[in-house]
Amino acid sequence: MSRTLDVFQVDAFTTRRFAGNPAGVVLGADALTDEDMLAIARELNNADTAFVLSPDAADHDVRIRFFTPRTEAAFVAHATVAAHYVMSRRPGSRRLRQKQKSGIVEVGIRGEGDARRVAIHQAPPQIGRELLPRERLAVLDALALSSGDLDPRCPLLVCGTANTRLMVGVRGAEQLRQLKPDAARLTTLSAQLGAAGYFVFTLTPQLPGVLTESRMFCPAIGIAEDPVSGNAHGMLGVYLAARDLLPRSGDQAAFSGAQGHYMNRPGRVDIELDYANGIVDAVRVIGDAALVFETSITL
Repeated sequence: MSRTLDVFQVDAFTTRRFAGNPAGVVLGADALTDEDMLAIARELNNADTAFVLSPDAADHDVRIRFFTPRTEAAFVAHATVAAHYVMSRRPGSRRLRQKQKSGIVEVGIRGEGDARRVAIHQAPPQIGRELLPRERLAVLDALALSSGDLDPRCPLLVCGTANTRLMVGVRGAEQLRQLKPDAARLTTLSAQLGAAGYFVFTLTPQLPGVLTESRMFCPAIGIAEDPVSGNAHGMLGVYLAARDLLPRSGDQAAFSGAQGHYMNRPGRVDIELDYANGIVDAVRVIGDAALVFETSITL
């Protein structure tokens, strides 16, 4: 029996098409096999495609599975933004509990019409270990950086659990511009360090209205450079809060980060943090989206 699927291409963390981070969205994917999902993700050829399914328990409202062209991912923030931007075109709840391989997050819609934004509410990611001196030198060499390029306030720390990233703070936008990542070496180092990607950022941006500029490289999972990462910005918020590098107002803090402009896909991620007893208790990753096209596939 044939079945027809609604398929969308959405650019996340931007208000205009052909910028930000592209993702595929497939609605009504319950009847698809793992092989079907992988084949569709491979055909759409985005870094990630979100497959929207019905809930399978009472503790959530929607399930989403994320596939790269190679494999299934536990959670993808930009594809979550894309999926909920699509789903929010239809009448319904403006806050949904989303289940994925990594657990359950709450996703809310802010605003109306094309200007609506998606806010992902999640527990703060973990901050892991600092690199050993020899590991630090190996990473710097693989990124074509020197010790003098680093921001002395920012140690190289592995952050996250299911989706780990190494935080690398540099002095300015010039260091970001001159990065020359060695994909093969970074892939080898990922297995040794337990960091699937490298999030290189600066606290002295050249762009207006943001606290940070960044670039991210994840060759170990098939992404040479990620245009705009919501997950990594959430990790960065917790990292900066722990280092007292984030402006705070009472029990809340917020900042905006720019990414993707070095790939001609400029995007922006907004982060909000809630504190309890002096430590970060919750993180919200917030982004815009733009619909590029919609179509259907009959299988």
